[in-house]
Amino acid sequence: QVHLVESGGGLVQAGDSTRLSCAASGHTTSPYTMAWFRLSPVPGHERAFVGGINWDGTNTYYDPAVKGRFTITRDNTKNTMTLEMTSLKPEDTATYYCAADRSGYYGSDRAAYDYWGQGTQVTVSS
Repeated sequence: QVHLVESGGGLVQAGDSTRLSCAASGHTTSPYTMAWFRLSPVPGHERAFVGGINWDGTNTYYDPAVKGRFTITRDNTKNTMTLEMTSLKPEDTATYYCAADRSGYYGSDRAAYDYWGQGTQVTVSS
């Protein structure tokens, strides 16, 4: 079992930058990939993939909507993953969730992930 806790976010203005962190605890000695998803407040929107990172941080994969603006890194010595968000837009407003997977997957299929955090809110004002 891996327990995930997100932190960071809050209210920012369009064009600003902010950082989210995801701390993992529990059975973290076995390798796991990680990802960020977000849930928009707009009715009907599903939990959308933001980006993922492989087990050692050497490869990442991003949704086109955030590629070039968001950067995912991880520090396995601290069991943390970070999402650096720049050039924020009002449409980036969402609850952001981190997820972890034991199988090596770090793509956009949310059903593939074994563990989820509780989410942290990011609100971007225009």
